[in-house]
Amino acid sequence: MNYESKISGEDLDVSTMDDGDIPTQKNRRRLIIIAAIAAVVILAFVAYKIFAGGGEGATAQDGASQAPTITVIVPGKREVVRTINATGTVAARREIPVGVVGEGGRVTQVYVDAGDWVKAGQVMARIDRSVQTQQVARLEASVASARADRDLAQANLDRAAQLVERGFISKADIDRLTATRDSSAAQLKVAQAQLAEARARNNFLDIVAPKGGLVLERDIEVGQTVSPGSGILFRLAQNGEMELQAQLSESDLANLSVGVSTEVTPVGTTKALQGQIWQLSPMIDMDTRQGIAKIALGYDPALRPGGFASSRITSGTSQAVVLPESALQNDTDGSYVYIIDKDNKVVRRDVVIGDISAAGLSITSGLDGTEQVVLRAGGFLNPGQTAKPVLQKKPAA
Repeated sequence: MNYESKISGEDLDVSTMDDGDIPTQKNRRRLIIIAAIAAVVILAFVAYKIFAGGGEGATAQDGASQAPTITVIVPGKREVVRTINATGTVAARREIPVGVVGEGGRVTQVYVDAGDWVKAGQVMARIDRSVQTQQVARLEASVASARADRDLAQANLDRAAQLVERGFISKADIDRLTATRDSSAAQLKVAQAQLAEARARNNFLDIVAPKGGLVLERDIEVGQTVSPGSGILFRLAQNGEMELQAQLSESDLANLSVGVSTEVTPVGTTKALQGQIWQLSPMIDMDTRQGIAKIALGYDPALRPGGFASSRITSGTSQAVVLPESALQNDTDGSYVYIIDKDNKVVRRDVVIGDISAAGLSITSGLDGTEQVVLRAGGFLNPGQTAKPVLQKKPAA
């Protein structure tokens, strides 16, 4: 291949170029180099932020986005009526056992049965008195005979007193007649006392009610032979008054006093009966560590001595934190709740439960009411876990 001319660096004549061509090319190269360096610096900075400085922020952001949303309440404090629930046995407030007072005998009539009402002095059972009636008749005759002897002795004394003034009767005869009169009068008194005793014994043959009230038990039948050793034949509840012997712990007894109103519900019924405490046990059972509060009740057919009943005793009011049951958790260490602290971390808080009412569970210690308490799903949380609290203004019913 033939060339007319060979171009070389030496043959290039710079003088033939335009004045603006060489600086323009240099500027372009310079701009390209600067842009490439800037791009490399920017890429390096971004990579550094991502791999060196941006990891922790991304992790925190991811953790915050994955934190569970938890409903919390700030319970505060409210006035709580302190109530004590207890169970016990129904009994007669004043139980009167009735048995044979006299010498006894064969029962001829029984006039009352269990569940009947009686008045004081009312005859409940009658015992055969045919023999005793004859004894009374004999003693009445003895009284009449003694009275006749006394009257005769008195008449003899009166006649002798008239004759002694005339000298027909001596002073010694007067003394003898006076002694006879006095002896006859004494015999009359003895006969009268024996008659009164026999009549009193006969009156005791009848089994009568010492007080008015309700017949609880009858253990006597017609034809039965009874005696003072026969035991209790009737049991009465004086005026029909009943009581509930509620068993309470030492701490509950310490918070009660005589006169406190109560509400009693016999087992098997829904009837609520009003009563009040009339006696508190002065002793505590060493085995059960419990005492008895006796609750006075009026008569009601639902109250049966020997049966069970539950009582709700109102013992005053107090300020306490009240939580719904869903907020409470339990384990081997006791009762606790979860609260959310200022860093949105889950914190366990041990609590002591007091009274239970329709409003919820009273907390006697562990909370002051200003905490954010987890309302539900506490069983799915762990202490130290991050959570997103959502405040519920009012606790769930």
